Amino acid sequence: MIRGYSAGQVRAAEAPHVAAGEPLMAFAAAGLAATIREELSALRVPLMAAEVLLLVGSGNNGGDALFAGAELSASGCSVSIAELGSRVHEPGLRAALDAGACVIGTGAEGVAKAVDVAAHTDVIVDGILGTGAGTSSTRSEGQEAPRTSALRGPARDAVAALIPLAASPRRRVVAVDVPSGVDPDTGEVHGEVLPADVTVTFGAYKAGLLRPPGSGYAGRITLVDIGLGPDLENVEPLLTVVD
Repeated sequence: MIRGYSAGQVRAAEAPHVAAGEPLMAFAAAGLAATIREELSALRVPLMAAEVLLLVGSGNNGGDALFAGAELSASGCSVSIAELGSRVHEPGLRAALDAGACVIGTGAEGVAKAVDVAAHTDVIVDGILGTGAGTSSTRSEGQEAPRTSALRGPARDAVAALIPLAASPRRRVVAVDVPSGVDPDTGEVHGEVLPADVTVTFGAYKAGLLRPPGSGYAGRITLVDIGLGPDLENVEPLLTVVD
């Protein structure tokens, strides 16, 4: 059976590990990089000839993508970064650039450059939005404030423009934790979503990956163990699926 947890449940399980200084992002990025290498192998593209495009958002999701990009670049891949958020995960960006990756553009420029690069890339990595976006509520000045997984601005424009290119059997789309635009708890889809061939999720399956319509965008789901099993053992999941 597959247990699907909420984003909040997974964050709560992560909290003591983060407080203890455990490198959860490094574990996640290593698992992500391993899956990207597997996809390149399936495409029969050697690492030294491979081209990988990172679509990077503002949060830790983008950080996971950047650290994975650093590992891939150090292995000989050509790694391009399109910054599509209001900021960037600075340690991840430094690691990627130090390893040889390059930023092709930010904002609207990043959208245009991403489309150009995607035409000859092998793997597109969707690291725009993760479990920090969704319709789950968060406290704000004592009130419950709704959140949305919908893409906005350059991120929305980039995904809309890349959907036709991503459909080619000559390339793969790898989503980081959840496909951007899919609610991690409910599976609801808001606006444009880049369908993934494989979604690499961390720590536990997110319920939104197992519920339609989100499940239809996730492709194959790969779970990367980052050590949360004992923390979630006695937590009631949002849903259980018989595999």
